[in-house]
Amino acid sequence: MREKQNSAEYQETKQHGSRLFPFNIYPCTIPLDFPVVSLHWHKEMELIYVKKGKGQIQLETENYEGNPGDIFVVTPGTLHSIHRIKGYAMEYENIIFEMDFLGEGAADLCAGEFLVPLASGHLLPPVCIRKGEKHYEALKRCLVQMEELCEKKEKGYELGVKAAVLQMIFLLIRKYPSREEISSPDRERLKEVLQEIGEKIDQSLTVSDMAKFCGLSESHFMRWFKKNDGGQFCFLYK
Repeated sequence: MREKQNSAEYQETKQHGSRLFPFNIYPCTIPLDFPVVSLHWHKEMELIYVKKGKGQIQLETENYEGNPGDIFVVTPGTLHSIHRIKGYAMEYENIIFEMDFLGEGAADLCAGEFLVPLASGHLLPPVCIRKGEKHYEALKRCLVQMEELCEKKEKGYELGVKAAVLQMIFLLIRKYPSREEISSPDRERLKEVLQEIGEKIDQSLTVSDMAKFCGLSESHFMRWFKKNDGGQFCFLYK
């Protein structure tokens, strides 16, 4: 098993941006900044915008090769990871924001019909959008607008960022008018396992420990975890 990496947690709880403006853009490079972003999930919405190179992005159980221009939409609660592809580095931007930033808590139609379902993972699927697809250019313009506004930080830029994010969500709803329910016993159990590992990250958990946590034999747990974790065993010792 690979050694534990202090920078990774499965259920991420980091504050992105400020309390009053919970939005941030992080330029990242794999493997220069970190070797891997291990499988995890969080309540915030995340956009991964690939700038250069290539890498592997996992959304739930689907694996994608990320190439320049690709936009990955990681909806709240989505299990996801990022790995390098041998011989390549990947430069990308992480755009992460809390749903409260958009007015999820407001008592209006937009919140009730769209933002609350989005925050609970029921409105949009996690997707990869590539050049040539419907709405790609319009979605890319939203990303570029967010970047430029956050770089210049002119008076009122926060309103512009919020408008660009809402425009992107509108376009995504047009592109994906409904989504299939992806919840399953395996998915929910995997989230519980990842949360347990994240909470006990410093305790050198073993395969035996987690097999007992799931009520499975070690061999059954290893087969199940490998299948559902995208083949990436992390943070566990034999």
